[in-house]
Amino acid sequence: MPARTVTIFGGSGFLGRHLIKRLAARGYIIRVPTRDPNRALHLKPMGDVGQIVLERWDGSLEPSQMQRYLEGSSLVVNLVGILHERRAGDFTRLHAELPRALAGLAREMGARRLLHVSALGADPASPSLYARTKAEGEAAVCEGFPGATIFRPSIVFGPEDQFFNRFARMSQISPVLPVVGAKTRFQPVHVGDVGDAAVAALESEDAAGTLYELGGPRIYSFEELLRYMLRVLGRRRLVLELPEGLARLIARFAEWLPEPPLTRDQILLLARDNVVSGAFPGLAELGVAATPLEAIVPEYLTAYARPGPRARFA
Repeated sequence: MPARTVTIFGGSGFLGRHLIKRLAARGYIIRVPTRDPNRALHLKPMGDVGQIVLERWDGSLEPSQMQRYLEGSSLVVNLVGILHERRAGDFTRLHAELPRALAGLAREMGARRLLHVSALGADPASPSLYARTKAEGEAAVCEGFPGATIFRPSIVFGPEDQFFNRFARMSQISPVLPVVGAKTRFQPVHVGDVGDAAVAALESEDAAGTLYELGGPRIYSFEELLRYMLRVLGRRRLVLELPEGLARLIARFAEWLPEPPLTRDQILLLARDNVVSGAFPGLAELGVAATPLEAIVPEYLTAYARPGPRARFA
């Protein structure tokens, strides 16, 4: 069933599991190239036997190596993205070179649709390398596959997110929550809404060649998000904005950690708001009603909450 086969790069991640669950329910055969299939086994129960196929991928961008993952797929999705580099060049490789290779191969091998998930803030003129390489990836996709659909989501929240979960864990052990860019604005979007939007985009010819900015129904500052989280948890903590000089010093040393809590590039990224511009279509144009975070976040932060009666929130 070639017309119902989807190849998803980055499918074992946060957004991937939610998209795969939705595609499997609609009967698609889903191929997931991944470095470690054993760590992606949680995806298999989302479909019937043989419906979700995990294939070992060593990260090579050589066309001869990548062709076999796209063979027979009419739909291709790229969800690969990183927040920090382990080695110099990782941003360029994964945000720009991989999308370029995928777009060219997808068109060459006859894929009908390509969905590339980028990020709000993608900008070739940004001081942040993350944002510049995201923009480079978008340009490469548009050049290699002119009918591609591009998503630019704001912060994506949901049960496995790396935003609320990370700060909730921090609040369990620290009396202080340090923050960089306390006044920077975000428009958090629910992972389920992004998943629904992705399915709609893949199945709609109107979405071909279109860029979508995805944001939730409300805008918050970074500090407001942290204070909301603390209210949900019923916990008092000092939210402390770090001076830029101190933040840069901390980031310089934190970058040596396997999973750095802060990098100098992230400081540059946090200097700009992360909200939809209004110049591009969004969730509504894909038929998706934006879910408020207040309807979702309290449920999955229960594990971090202080024992006792739960608070009420508007």
